[in-house]
Amino acid sequence: MKAVWSLWTKPLRENKKSIWVSDKHHLLAWILSVETAKKHYPETALFTDSQGARMLVDKLGLEFTQVSTELDALENSDPRLWALGKVYTYGAQTEPFIHIDSDVFLWKPLPSEMVSAPLLAQNPEYFTVGNSWYDPEAMETAISQINGWLPEEWIWQRSYGLLQTAYNCGIFGGHAVDFIRYYASLAIKFVEHLSNQLAWLILHPDTERNILFEQYLLGCCVSYHQHQTKSPYKDIRVKCLFPSLDDALIPENAARVGFTHLIADAKQNRKIAQHLEHRVKKDYPKYYYSLINSF
Repeated sequence: MKAVWSLWTKPLRENKKSIWVSDKHHLLAWILSVETAKKHYPETALFTDSQGARMLVDKLGLEFTQVSTELDALENSDPRLWALGKVYTYGAQTEPFIHIDSDVFLWKPLPSEMVSAPLLAQNPEYFTVGNSWYDPEAMETAISQINGWLPEEWIWQRSYGLLQTAYNCGIFGGHAVDFIRYYASLAIKFVEHLSNQLAWLILHPDTERNILFEQYLLGCCVSYHQHQTKSPYKDIRVKCLFPSLDDALIPENAARVGFTHLIADAKQNRKIAQHLEHRVKKDYPKYYYSLINSF
């Protein structure tokens, strides 16, 4: 099983406010994410752009089995759609893999039943339309205003009622590479479809775009094809590390499986930032001092 990371730097360059306490702590997280996972999955790959390769490989010195700069192709894409770099990376894979976000640390290997599964993800996210940070109806309204295009899988899942399913992609991958490539190509088409361009622009600024085309569309694809007897993906299944996001956020559960995901405001927590810096300095001094010298 290959461990894969992705970094599209344009969103970082154009975001006026860092989501981390500092740029230094962003890079400390990269060190810890890569080095903890390499202990369990020594075959590693980085999918990035030229600037990302200079930052992580040339300057910081992180070592990967494979480095691709094919995300240079996204230079003209909207940086608000930062998950596009991840989706392009999913679609580029040709063998079983685990994509690991750079704010995820694997202290233990994933359970064997996950590593051998068709699909793996951090946890399912069940939500009720109109009462969630997921807002598919806002996208649908924008699409209808400009006569845009929605994937059939999206339309089908929305017809099922108010209760919907998405998957948290803090970790994502699996053995069903053909399905993953199909889903990724659908997500890219959804984002880049010519008739949808205005829809992304007229969405309310507070509408979270990225979880719609990455995590929600993934849930749509899984549910749809499980119910299509003639689909080549009718047997697709997802094995999750946690049964829900609430379970993932319980410290005892995370400690039991050896998993840390610094989501949302955790990246701005100065106490966590201090722990992060101390851990990297203690366990990976070579990379720590390389980073300090570069600053």
